[in-house]
Amino acid sequence: MDHELFRLTATQAVAELRAGTVSPAEMLDASLARIAAVEPAVNALPTRCEARARETLRRLPADTGPGWLAGLPIAIKDLTPVAGVRTTQGSMLYADAVPAHSGLAVERLEANGAVVVAKSNTPEFGAGASTFNEVFGVTRNPWDTSRGVGGSSGGAAAALATGEVWLAQGSDLGGSLRTPAAMCGVVGLRPSPGRVARGPDGDVFDDAGVEGPMGRTVADTALLLDAMVGRDIRDPLSLDAPTTSFVEAVRTAQPPTRVAFSPDLGGFTPVDAEVATICERAVASLETLGTEVEPDCPDLTGLYDVFHAMRGQVYAGLGRRLTTADRDVVKPEIRWNVELGERADGIELAAARATRARLYHDVVTFLTEHTVLAFPGAIVPAPPATTHYLEEFDGHRFPTYIDWVQVTFLSTVVSCPAIVVPAGFTSAGLPVGLQLLGPPRGEATVLAVAALIEQQLGLEVLPTDPREPD
Repeated sequence: MDHELFRLTATQAVAELRAGTVSPAEMLDASLARIAAVEPAVNALPTRCEARARETLRRLPADTGPGWLAGLPIAIKDLTPVAGVRTTQGSMLYADAVPAHSGLAVERLEANGAVVVAKSNTPEFGAGASTFNEVFGVTRNPWDTSRGVGGSSGGAAAALATGEVWLAQGSDLGGSLRTPAAMCGVVGLRPSPGRVARGPDGDVFDDAGVEGPMGRTVADTALLLDAMVGRDIRDPLSLDAPTTSFVEAVRTAQPPTRVAFSPDLGGFTPVDAEVATICERAVASLETLGTEVEPDCPDLTGLYDVFHAMRGQVYAGLGRRLTTADRDVVKPEIRWNVELGERADGIELAAARATRARLYHDVVTFLTEHTVLAFPGAIVPAPPATTHYLEEFDGHRFPTYIDWVQVTFLSTVVSCPAIVVPAGFTSAGLPVGLQLLGPPRGEATVLAVAALIEQQLGLEVLPTDPREPD
């Protein structure tokens, strides 16, 4: 019976832990048993840290508030350092690296009673929307193990979908939280920059990449966000925790007056017809609550070029860490992205910043008239696991390896939070996710609307056993 604890939602599991009806050790044993049972099929959590987890149990903190996880095992993405645990970043350059200190998000999570049980698989340096690397190989989709999981938080999404852990931390520059959530049937939230403190290593002024929560339900995701938020002086962009918890925002969610829906962001991206239909039906479920769903989208002219300018600068920063010999080792997509950033000049970057400012103001104005903008979390269901990226879809050829997930670019460019919530399944049984973009620092807003859609749809939330293809 203890091993069946993996079927609980995180919200249920934490309630049991707080009540003392189940112990943290029992939860850890259940997680490890489930990992042993499903890992051969999915390869989601290649690095486990059982000894460190058991040591953490001996020094669990006292209840610290709404984000207290009470000893719940979680997974941390292999990009984020965990003190004393192998952290490869999916690269042969760091295949044996063991950091001496943890990232700020890990520090806060452990201070809030989280127990790190494993590191989740990620593509090399998080580059690309498919989870594979030379260190650990390919992560497979539990709904069909011939399919991939998206990326770069793909291991986290697969681990949640199979019940290996109840909650997982991820990160997002170009959809890394959202694409895997859409493809694995879980929830992923990209918060506003600063909502979750990042560092202490790296560019502390970077606002393109963020860390955030993933869960099986919206309430679970809100719970993890409560455990992650808070100001840290080591991150100059970090924000104070809100006075009202995100769990409370979900619990008291009220139907929005008006939301906008665009299947392709006003023609910005192609999208699979079945995916578009499933997403449209999901957002239309709000109409029974009195919400007006309006087909609309702000003008996104210039979005593509701004995103690539921002991403290029992030990878130019990575390039400073890579020697000439290192560049021969990393995958070609990373070399291309580094070189793109290194070629950018000041005039190009200034133009991108000006366009970004216009896009921000246009989107913020749009979101004063609509509570959220809804659109697909991914333009296609999960592709085959051997597909590193889509080069073409429906007659549209993607110029770069990341463009097939350009439906996620908007949130990054305008620094607004976005959540992906399960919207349904294709005729082939693959998950589809609906993405909701909210106002700046409006995590409570997108969580609340996502929770209402989740309630309206009533989709299965229990974890699934890995399924072989028909």
